[in-house]
Amino acid sequence: MSSMYQQPVLQVEDPQTFNAVKSAIEASFSAGHVAEFLQSLERSKLRIRDFEDVLRKGNLGVNAAAEYKRLGNADQGQIRELYLASLEHVAPELRAKFFKLYAYY
Repeated sequence: MSSMYQQPVLQVEDPQTFNAVKSAIEASFSAGHVAEFLQSLERSKLRIRDFEDVLRKGNLGVNAAAEYKRLGNADQGQIRELYLASLEHVAPELRAKFFKLYAYY
């Protein structure tokens, strides 16, 4: 076993809807908007890893929840994975500032 594990690439079933939700996540975590996004989660008393709650409360945009519901299970899984990967790439100083959003308790 000399080769490293590579995650298989899954085909997106509904590219248009998938890209709409993906764009909402990417916009929320973009350099110019991430602090505002984190503040909105703090005001809503949401934890950043509670993706379903963040989505349902409209913090990723007004249409993101409806678009997400239209996706199949595989596409939803890829979106959740993208969201969770995105929150881990937030700058350390912002993560420290919004420590309660990231804390496990």
